[in-house]
Amino acid sequence: MFEIFQYGFMINALIAGLIIASVAPLIGTFLVVRRYSLMADTLAHVSLVGVAVGILTRTSPMLVALLASLLASLGIERLQSAKKIGGESVLALFLTGSLALAVVLISSVKGASINFSSFLFGSISIVSVKDLYVMAALGLVVLAITLALYKGLFLVSLDEELAVASGVNARLLNRVLIVSAGATVALSMRIVGALLVGALMVIPALSAMQYQRGFRQGMALSFVFALMSVFSGLILSYYFDLASGGTIVLVTLVIFIISLIINRQKSAARAE
Repeated sequence: MFEIFQYGFMINALIAGLIIASVAPLIGTFLVVRRYSLMADTLAHVSLVGVAVGILTRTSPMLVALLASLLASLGIERLQSAKKIGGESVLALFLTGSLALAVVLISSVKGASINFSSFLFGSISIVSVKDLYVMAALGLVVLAITLALYKGLFLVSLDEELAVASGVNARLLNRVLIVSAGATVALSMRIVGALLVGALMVIPALSAMQYQRGFRQGMALSFVFALMSVFSGLILSYYFDLASGGTIVLVTLVIFIISLIINRQKSAARAE
C-alpha cells in the first residue's frame, strides 16, 4: 500500500487532496444551510469556460478558471439580489450557458479535448508542484476569510432577515460566500473534476447533518468525511486504475448512505 508514496504525482495528489478536503466542506456547509447547494455545480460549469480559454490561449487553465468563477459568482449574486430573475433561474442560465460556451470553445481546436477531459472528471497524474502552490495559497485565503467572518456567515446562512436586523451586511457576506465557493471550485477541479466538485462540497455536509450535531460540530464532521473520501478515493483510484473524481464522489455517497442508516436507526430507537 505504501508504494504509492514512492511516486511524486501521488504525493502531489494527496497534498492537493488535503487542501481540498480542508476547504470544500467548510464552504459546502454554509451553502447547504443557505440552500445554495446548486451554486457549486453552477460555478463548476462556469469554471469550464475558464479552462477552455486557458487551454486555447496556452495560459494556466486553473488561474483562468478561477477568474471565470469569481466573475460569474459576482454576476450571479448581483442578479439574485436584484430579484428580477428567480434564484434557480439565474443558476440555470449560468450553468447551461457556460457549459455550452465551454464545449463550443474546446471543440474549435483539435486535440484540446484531451486536456479538457482531465478537468471534467479529475486526474491524479496532472497535479504539478506549481498547482500545489496555487492551491495552497488560494486555500489559505479562503480559510482565513471564512473563519474571520464566521459569525456573520453563520447568521446570514441561518436567517438572512435576522442577520440584517442584527446589523450584519448580508449582501456583502453573500458575495463573500459565493466568491469563496467559486475559488473552492477552481482549486478542486484538478483532483475531483468540474462535473463532480459540487458533490464533494455538498455531500459531506449532508452526511454530517444526519448526526444532528451543532453547526460547528457538523462542520468539523463534514471535514472528517471529506478527508476520508478524498484520501480513500485517491488510493482506490490508484490501485484499481479508476477516475479519481468519480471514485472520491462514490466514497462520499457510501459515507452518506451509512450516515443516513445510522440516523434512521437512532430515530427508530427513540420512537420505541
